[in-house]
Amino acid sequence: MKKIFIINGGQKFAHSGGKFNQTVQDWTVEFLSKNTNYEIKTTHIESKIDLQEEVEKFVWADLIIYHTPVWWFQIPNLFKKYIDDVFTQGHNNGIYKSDGRSRVNPDINYGTGGLLHGRKYMLTTSWNAPATAFTLPGEFFEETSVDDGVMFGFHKMNKFTGMEKVNGFHFHDVEKGATPENIITFKEQYTKHLEETFKTL
Repeated sequence: MKKIFIINGGQKFAHSGGKFNQTVQDWTVEFLSKNTNYEIKTTHIESKIDLQEEVEKFVWADLIIYHTPVWWFQIPNLFKKYIDDVFTQGHNNGIYKSDGRSRVNPDINYGTGGLLHGRKYMLTTSWNAPATAFTLPGEFFEETSVDDGVMFGFHKMNKFTGMEKVNGFHFHDVEKGATPENIITFKEQYTKHLEETFKTL
């Protein structure tokens, strides 16, 4: 049985109600619940958090799925606090033991002290920006993808713990383009992505 830990990084702040990321989490649970081979645990970063329990969820899981909006080209403040607090709790406690270096030769092996080897993670993000902002010459992100640009540090964070990335999914134009028709399309495309991803896990 595959053990899946899903983290909803959405939160209520200013004009954001966190509803879209809850919807994406619901789609994920709906997809996984159709197969009895998956055991699921979830966390919503706005809920009351027990740090040790969260560490244990990371250690327990075969796959961690992160759902997060992107605010000002970063993850939301509560999600960042969640990661800071939980990963710090996981020092020498299941998530990482050190930065991987030794005092004998501190110039090499940085980022190799993780304890979550054998586990994988998948990232979904939601954006106001359209997909073309990342791909068209002269547009804002200078033809740099989500994963190689804004979320590069997030991926390195997970690599630091020893986890391996599987292909993620990015929802674009969620604010201006969140029509009922587009929501249906989002779900169809995301479900297809999950189907393809879980074939290889």
